[in-house]
Amino acid sequence: MEIVSASDLAAEGLALPGSALSSQGQPGAPDRLRIAVVANTTWYIHNFRRNLMLHLKDMGHEVVAVGPEDRYAGLFRQEGIAHISVPFHGAGKNPVRELGTLLRLRRIFREHRIDVVLSYTPKGNIYSAFALAGRDGRLVVNVSGLGRAFSREGLLARTVQRLYQQAFRRAEWVFFQNDEDRSTFIGKRIVSHAKSSRLPGSGVDLRRFSVSDQAVDATRDTNSVIFLFVARLLWDKGIGEYVEAARLVKQRYPGAQFRVLGSIDRGGAGAVPEDTLRSWIAMGLIDYLGACDDVRPHLAAADCVVLPSFYREGVPRSLLEAAAMSRPVITTDAIGCRDTVDDQLSGLLCKPRDSADLAEKIGRFMAMPPAERVLMGRRARQKMERDFDERIVIDAYSALLHVPQATAAQQAGAAPAASA
Repeated sequence: MEIVSASDLAAEGLALPGSALSSQGQPGAPDRLRIAVVANTTWYIHNFRRNLMLHLKDMGHEVVAVGPEDRYAGLFRQEGIAHISVPFHGAGKNPVRELGTLLRLRRIFREHRIDVVLSYTPKGNIYSAFALAGRDGRLVVNVSGLGRAFSREGLLARTVQRLYQQAFRRAEWVFFQNDEDRSTFIGKRIVSHAKSSRLPGSGVDLRRFSVSDQAVDATRDTNSVIFLFVARLLWDKGIGEYVEAARLVKQRYPGAQFRVLGSIDRGGAGAVPEDTLRSWIAMGLIDYLGACDDVRPHLAAADCVVLPSFYREGVPRSLLEAAAMSRPVITTDAIGCRDTVDDQLSGLLCKPRDSADLAEKIGRFMAMPPAERVLMGRRARQKMERDFDERIVIDAYSALLHVPQATAAQQAGAAPAASA
């Protein structure tokens, strides 16, 4: 398994922020950069990249969030980070509107004289690359899962893959969140081994998601164990399997609680209809908690977090946050998901699209002595501290950004791809 680290970069002569010498060997701090962080929702940027942006801002760089206008744009402005609105259209396929978004990005990069673009999400990655065509700006891409375009066949999937291939020629570096996605892109000749590496997902803030808030309840009765599903209500996230497993488990353990926390993707592809959600609630299969910005109280109240996803995940952030708070995890033995668990030590793996196997794993967890569940949670926290600390991600970006583009192109190939 290959994971980038700041020490690996330093060993290859790529200077880290705060060092006495810049990457050129000259005294003083690196030049001030104008950095744009682009994704198809500002919610994504704020929830997944805020700490990286604040770090880069503290390093003296000018950092701007580029995404749709929403209430998270206002939160950025309150924190002293500029936000520029770009109307990404989610799953939209209208060519006129999509071209308008691309041209808007191009205008922003030119008018604001952006030096570096950090791009995320499929449209953010592809459109940023095309918007930089003919310009000198640097592009660092992050592939946070492949979604449906690589898990299904058809014209749309082939078109998206061709777009990736053309766009990523422009990228100076491509970060992946799991080894399988990186291998897929290398195999399809979308990226090269020498210009890519794996990061531990988006990492997790170990200070914010702390074990000190509330320990797993070791005295809770076996029949009243609380399970929590945290994700958007999409079929591909395994919500159907979770609900069916709840029905099976409740036949033996009627007091078991199955909670659901996540937004309803109204009208989106693969979204659970609201009528279906209401029927699950009416049958007493789940308790729906709605959506929220701060998941920590809900994680603290749960004994175990369950995500039976078969979506082509990067590394699910919800599982990292749960494990960081010493919550054991049950998830699928699938790309991205399996990375978060040491099976039978920090959690349990189940078969994808198999509600019966999921129910069996849930039953196995419920049958554990309370002390064993607590130990499993402690191991989950230790795994996060060892493998998924957000500082690993922040340091990797910092190190890469403080290398001049020509030097990065020559040296970075071997540097970030270090054996873990």
